[in-house]
Amino acid sequence: MKRTPSAIACFLLMMPATLQATLADAPKEGTGSEACRALSDLRIEDTNLLSAVVVPATDDLPEYCRVLGYVRPAINFEIRLPTSDWNDKFFMAGCGVFCGKVESDNPRINAINIGLKRNYAVSTTDTGHWGESMTDGRWAYHNRQAEIDFGYRAVHETARVTKAVIEAYYGRSPVHSYFQGCSTGGRQANMAAWRYPEDFDGIVSGCPDLDRAGQTTYAAWLAAANHGSTGKNLITSVEAALVKNAVYDACDGLDGLEDGLISDPPACTFDPAILMCASSDQANCLTPEQVEALGAFYETPKNSDGDRLYSEGVPFGSEPYWDLWITGDGSSDFALTPIGTNYLRYLAFEEDPGDSYSILDFDFDRDPARLEHMAQFYSSDNPDLGGFRRNGGKLLMWHSWADAAILPLRTIEYYNAVERLVGSRESTQEFLRLFMIPGMDHCGILDGPGINDGGFDPLTALERWVEQGEAPASLLSTKTDSTGRVLWTRPLCPYPDRAVYRGTGDVNDASNFDCVTP
Repeated sequence: MKRTPSAIACFLLMMPATLQATLADAPKEGTGSEACRALSDLRIEDTNLLSAVVVPATDDLPEYCRVLGYVRPAINFEIRLPTSDWNDKFFMAGCGVFCGKVESDNPRINAINIGLKRNYAVSTTDTGHWGESMTDGRWAYHNRQAEIDFGYRAVHETARVTKAVIEAYYGRSPVHSYFQGCSTGGRQANMAAWRYPEDFDGIVSGCPDLDRAGQTTYAAWLAAANHGSTGKNLITSVEAALVKNAVYDACDGLDGLEDGLISDPPACTFDPAILMCASSDQANCLTPEQVEALGAFYETPKNSDGDRLYSEGVPFGSEPYWDLWITGDGSSDFALTPIGTNYLRYLAFEEDPGDSYSILDFDFDRDPARLEHMAQFYSSDNPDLGGFRRNGGKLLMWHSWADAAILPLRTIEYYNAVERLVGSRESTQEFLRLFMIPGMDHCGILDGPGINDGGFDPLTALERWVEQGEAPASLLSTKTDSTGRVLWTRPLCPYPDRAVYRGTGDVNDASNFDCVTP
C-alpha cells in the first residue's frame, strides 16, 4: 500500500541524520554510490542491514545498488535497486523446493533478474534458513520458527523490508508490486494472495505446490510402487522410453493433431497392460511386476481400504521427463525421493522422526492424517482469495500438463474451488486466470515436447492486466530449438478453454488456433 505524505515524513525522521542528508541531496533517479552505501545505516523494525554497495552494469543487467540483510531471526534477503531509470515498480521472485540460499542470480523462472532487466527494484530470500542444497531439509529438525518462516513468513517480511528500502532510496513507494514463482515459488505466490493480500498487486503462480500433505503422499506412493522385490527400481529410464512411445502413439492424436503434444491428458485412456511381455523376450515389453508398478504410477494414491488420498496419479504425457522425476537416469535416484525423504524426516510431522526415517516407511493408512498438522504452515490451497480480490489484485496461474513433479489436476481442483466460492466463472476470471501448458516439464526445467520456461512471458501479460485492465485472453507460447530457431507457436488459453486448430493454415502458427470452451 502507498504511504501518505505524513507517514513518509515520520519515516524520514526515524532515519539516521547522515542517511536523511544523503537522500535529501540525492536526485530521485540515479542516486549514486553514497546514497546506496547509506542504506546500510537504515533502521527498519526487526531487521539488520549488513551492506549496501553499487554493482556496475553488465551486458544484460543495469547498474544497481545491492543491499544485503536479514529479518530476525534468520530470513536472509538481497535487494537490487537500479541506480537510474527505475520503472517505479517492485518485483519479487520465489524459490524452489526447500530454498535455503539467496539465489539472486538464478537463471530460471524463480529469478529476480527477470525484473531487474526491466528496471524493477527486486528482491529474493532464502526463506529463513541455510541448506546445503534445495533438497536439504535438515535445517527444519525440531526448529518450528524456521518452518514457520519457510511456510509463510519469509516472503511477507522480505516484501515489507524491500518496500521500506525502496522508499528510502528513491524517496517514494513503488507504484505497483509483483511476485512471480514456480513450484515452491508457486506455493509462495498463492500464499501471498491468500494470507497477505495487500503485499502484491499482481502475482504469477506456476506449477504451485499447493497441497504439501497430498504432494508428500504422492511422492511416497511412487517410491513404494517402483520398489521391486530385489530392492531396485522396477521402471528405469530404459522402460520409461518404451512407455513414452506407447503413450504418445495412443494419445497424441486425440485432439485432432499428431503434433508431439498431448493437449488433454485426462482424455487419454492408455492401458499399461498392452506392454505386457507375451514371451520370454523382454527387450520391448514389461514384466507383470513392471506393468503393476506402471499402473500404480497412473493411479491416485490409495490406502488399504481403497480410499483416494490425492487428486490423481502421474499425468499421461509426462513420460519424457521421468528420468529426472520418477525413474532416475541410471546414475542417480529420481528427484522426488530426496525431496520426499527430507520432507518426511524433518518437516512433515509434528514430531520429526529424523534421519532414520525412509520414504518407504510411509504408512498410507496412518500417515496422511499425521501430515495435516504441519501442512497448515506450508499449504496454500485455501480458495478464499476475497481479500486479494477486494484489493484489486490479479493472479495469473499456470501449470504444465506434463508435470510429473507437482500434479496438474490439483491446481485445476484449486481453480474450480475458487470459482465455486466466488460464484461464477466470469467473476472469478476478473481476478484469477489459469493457463494449462501441454507437453511442458515441471516449471519448464527440461526441454521436451513442449516449451521450456523461456517459451512464454506471463509477467508482461500480468503487467497489462494490472496496469491497463487488459485481462489475458491468451498467452503466446513459442517452441525453439537449441539455436533459438522458432519451431512453432501456439496460444495458451485460460482454463477451461483449449487451443483448437481451425482446420486450415500452418499448424505451427498460433494464429491458426482459437481458444474454445469444451
